[in-house]
Amino acid sequence: MGSDTEAENKRAPVALAPIAKPLAGKKLCKRTLKLVRRASEAKCLKRGVKEVVKSIRRGNKGLCVIAGNISPIDVITHVPILCEEANIPYVYVPSKEDLATAGTTKRPTCCVLVMTKPAKGELEGEVKEKLKTDYDQVTSEVAEVTSAMF
Repeated sequence: MGSDTEAENKRAPVALAPIAKPLAGKKLCKRTLKLVRRASEAKCLKRGVKEVVKSIRRGNKGLCVIAGNISPIDVITHVPILCEEANIPYVYVPSKEDLATAGTTKRPTCCVLVMTKPAKGELEGEVKEKLKTDYDQVTSEVAEVTSAMF
């Protein structure tokens, strides 16, 4: 019999989907979720399958972050294909709950699209610079992981 805090600290292992490749390692996952949080604060984030697909089809560029523990998997199987056709880098993270927390929503999120420019208006210089450096760093690491996969 443990206390509630012990139960919260011990997370159940996540059941990853078999198509969850390229999967971000611990370090890349942490950086990616940090980028998602920054993009959310700067209003440069599209959340959910419907918004992400709509943005990709409209020609918006960015980084697609997909949760690896989605059930049923059919919900997101078309997103990587769309990303590859539009030359948009994508990466899987282990948990949809962590992705939602980083995107500042309480509801678990299947996928998000981190864009370099907000949908409306412009960003301040300092915020834009931080977002751009984080985005470039994560995108280059995603490219390395993807190239090592093939």
